[in-house]
Amino acid sequence: MTISLHAQNAATARKILGRTAAVISSKGGATANFTITGTKTGTVNGSLAIKGRMFHAVTPQSIIWYNGKTQWTYLKANEEVNVSTPNEAKQMSMNPYRFINMYQSGYNLSMTDKGKGYWVHLTAQNKQRSVQEVYILINKKNYHPSTIKMRHGNSWSTITVKNLKTGKLPNSLFTFNAKDYPHAEVVDLR
Repeated sequence: MTISLHAQNAATARKILGRTAAVISSKGGATANFTITGTKTGTVNGSLAIKGRMFHAVTPQSIIWYNGKTQWTYLKANEEVNVSTPNEAKQMSMNPYRFINMYQSGYNLSMTDKGKGYWVHLTAQNKQRSVQEVYILINKKNYHPSTIKMRHGNSWSTITVKNLKTGKLPNSLFTFNAKDYPHAEVVDLR
């Protein structure tokens, strides 16, 4: 009986994440404001645009473009652009909506009802996974995520999301254009 209840709970968590993913994954994309707090990052505020696997983030220190494969990080202080191919943990630390695809395989799911929201808990099945644990607070009314807590190693970070809106975003928004930053030094770290 306990196994049956656990399976039902996991199925409900998967359904909730599926509905959340459908809201966020609108064909045209979505935008939001965020705050990331963690021992390694401190506190960082910014805005984010996402479309499918692509994202574009702007903070006071940097601008990040990710086209689904390559990431460009423009560091404002020294006018440098670092080009990389980020791993899962790095993508999640810069793109709070990375969980959209992550929950579909390799994680055990559970859910707790918390008044106006659901706390969905993901635990990695493989202990080598860079992100071992994730908690996501999802609004029951509109299925928008408001808080994402994730653990990589022994370190936790929390992402707070506000003002989520869907829209029609151009694909060019997610790729660095060197013409817009003529004085930037490009460093390829791939």
